[in-house]
Amino acid sequence: MRQTLPVMFGYLPLGAAFGVLFTQLSLSPWLGLLMSLVILAGAGQFLVVALLGAGAGVTELAIATLLLNSRHLFYGLSLLERFRDAGIAKVYLIFGLTDETYSLLASLPRSGDRDDIHARREDQRLMLRITALNQLWWVLGTLMGLAAAQLNFDSNGIEFALTALFVVLGIEQWYALRERWPFVLGLAVTFTGLWILPNDQLLLGSIAGACLLLLGHYAVHKRRTAMASTHTPRSPHS
Repeated sequence: MRQTLPVMFGYLPLGAAFGVLFTQLSLSPWLGLLMSLVILAGAGQFLVVALLGAGAGVTELAIATLLLNSRHLFYGLSLLERFRDAGIAKVYLIFGLTDETYSLLASLPRSGDRDDIHARREDQRLMLRITALNQLWWVLGTLMGLAAAQLNFDSNGIEFALTALFVVLGIEQWYALRERWPFVLGLAVTFTGLWILPNDQLLLGSIAGACLLLLGHYAVHKRRTAMASTHTPRSPHS
């Protein structure tokens, strides 16, 4: 509960904003709640509201949501090891992997002994609780928005909660992670993207640029490690 509080303060107003916007469609408000329960796409749900309001079809919705949430492919790859022994719970952990949930899970300390089954299972139970609580905050926020829409709630400015949430999570990761260069890389790629990329290509372009730089760093680090191991003098007994 304590670890998900930053997400709660972001998800409640954001979920409420989604609920308010969904009531502007000519659809049953309960379909908005159903989306938060079985889709849980965050920004993707806002996109769906905009596209439905513009009269888009199912194909357009599927393609747009796939492109918007393509970043989750990279999230999943970095958590393969931690989800490996989660059993049937792995299905829900994958389903509930939003940006904010990934930020919290990636900041969790790993169990000291990778061969300790009990430690790994406790780690997975903790990840499951965090994921479930984060979805609960989003669902509660959606309910608040659906209810507030019936009271003519003024939602101007509520979308800024998303920016504030990412700032808080970024600060938490800065203190939780020992390496600082990924943050510097992220800032450099973002500002470069703002300078040379159009707004509609900024997200995917920044992700692609960051991935190329990270892969390059990994290749250089791997090469240096291999060269260092070949030049390390061996003991007479090796």
